[in-house]
Amino acid sequence: MSLQDLADYEAIARVPVKGDYRGYEIVSMPPPSSGGIHIIEILNILEGYPLKDYGQNSAQTIHLMSEAMQLAYADRAEYLGDSDFVDVPTSGLTARPYANKLRSLIDPNKATPAASIKANNPLPYESDQTTHFSIVDQAGNAVANTYTLNFSYGTGLVAEGTGILLNNEMDDFSAKPGTPNAYGLIGGAANAVEAGKRPLSSMSPTLVFKDSKPYIVTGSPGGSRIITTVTQIISNVIDHDMNIAEATHAPRIHDQWLPDEIRVEKALNIDTVKKLESMGHKVSPKDTMGSTQSIMLTPTGIYGASDPRIVDAAVVGY
Repeated sequence: MSLQDLADYEAIARVPVKGDYRGYEIVSMPPPSSGGIHIIEILNILEGYPLKDYGQNSAQTIHLMSEAMQLAYADRAEYLGDSDFVDVPTSGLTARPYANKLRSLIDPNKATPAASIKANNPLPYESDQTTHFSIVDQAGNAVANTYTLNFSYGTGLVAEGTGILLNNEMDDFSAKPGTPNAYGLIGGAANAVEAGKRPLSSMSPTLVFKDSKPYIVTGSPGGSRIITTVTQIISNVIDHDMNIAEATHAPRIHDQWLPDEIRVEKALNIDTVKKLESMGHKVSPKDTMGSTQSIMLTPTGIYGASDPRIVDAAVVGY
């Protein structure tokens, strides 16, 4: 699917969120998913740093990614909800001047306590367990699709006579401002329960364009960790010159503001963990994060990579 095709679809569908990162065009999901906005917000902050020089998953790179992540998640808690009900400041949150402002708040050598972080002002405002697959066909059309029941088997109930599982997306609402949901995410009034309102999501099916042509098709399940997982796939390829398999296999980190910790996969180098702790971070080794299904389109061919974190994932060619 070309950029012009995407533009044509905007007349009949919600406008996708767009940005660019080091000359690559990013197209991702709009509200009520928070994914596209915050992937671009995080990447905009990171663009001000020479991540390639620091190295993939070095302590310095992880420190800066963590700081950028928690600033974005603080904004998520304050501003994101169903745009039919609240004014989501999409253009403000994805603007480079706003990223420059947020970057100025980051100490390059020391962790910022979550308690000292709050949502910033991304003016101007605009009015008005998950599965992912990526597809590229022989004509070059690209699809990134994420869909969810929210946790295993949704509510665990089946609509009588249909065989259809009912989701439990109600947990994606902020039942009470300041109270974490099942993923530990904090929400506010923008995502409060309201009749006819759609709950906030983190789904982030994303297309990256190079020279106006599809370059990366990616996405992942993982609840609140989807945003940071997809961000790292993009950064691994663009900043660290990884192919899509290397980008997929690399250990992942996650920081969602609260709880005040960097969640890391256990494969992360122990020296890197100790360096992060010396910078003031609380590092929590956890289980694996995400299950990306990604495709990279190159002059030498189309390459797919299924995440090894899920045993039944697969890549199929034509």
